[in-house]
Amino acid sequence: MTNKQKKVALITGSSRGIGKTIAKKLAEKGYNIVINYARNKAKAEETAAELRQLGADVLTVRANIAKKEKVGEMYGTIDNYFGRIDVLVNNAASGVLRPLMELEESHWEWTMNINNKGMLFCSQMAAERMKNQNGGAIVSLSSLGSQRYLKNYTTVGVSKAAVEALTRYLAVELAPYNIRVNAVSGGAVDTDALTHFPNREELLADAERRTPAGRIVEPDDLANAVMFLLSDNAAMICGQTIVVDGGISLLT
Repeated sequence: MTNKQKKVALITGSSRGIGKTIAKKLAEKGYNIVINYARNKAKAEETAAELRQLGADVLTVRANIAKKEKVGEMYGTIDNYFGRIDVLVNNAASGVLRPLMELEESHWEWTMNINNKGMLFCSQMAAERMKNQNGGAIVSLSSLGSQRYLKNYTTVGVSKAAVEALTRYLAVELAPYNIRVNAVSGGAVDTDALTHFPNREELLADAERRTPAGRIVEPDDLANAVMFLLSDNAAMICGQTIVVDGGISLLT
């Protein structure tokens, strides 16, 4: 298979953490990879080097997905380099972690712009290209805070509820073009992102203690669910949010 024939996957926020884990699994499956990052070029290039060792052609693109024009520029770069896009994983996320009564307008806008506006326009622009190549697949990352209360999680929790709602709307409108859209929602995962939680240690200890499966969720657990939804085995799964949490959300 020539380089132009290989499928291409864009994973936003994929220089580290869960996004990097997903990128590695896609590279192992034979995909060429687009690594999107916001700030840390060194981390992105380090990840790219690892993926190239797996046989992938890798493009790194710096883009703040909260800005539509930057999303457009990113897709222009992908067009010029690969000329196609087959998979989009909306992984990039951010948010201000404060009690509800301490939230300011800037906190709200920052979180919603990255987690929701970014997802919308990344998905729109991916779908425009997928329509011309017999379809594709989009998977977005959510979290349990979309459905239940988590301390200091108001902005992120509300944005993740919007991720799941937007997944349903995208799924219905894009299904006629053979574009499947789903989401994966995870429990607490010990990644770099969790270091920003003021109650990180408490959160992890509580999750491990209460999870019926006996351990907290790991990046591989979420990445495996994403890979399933991107596969042909999930051909008739449309607009769903798959919960990967070891059963903790089943407890009151």
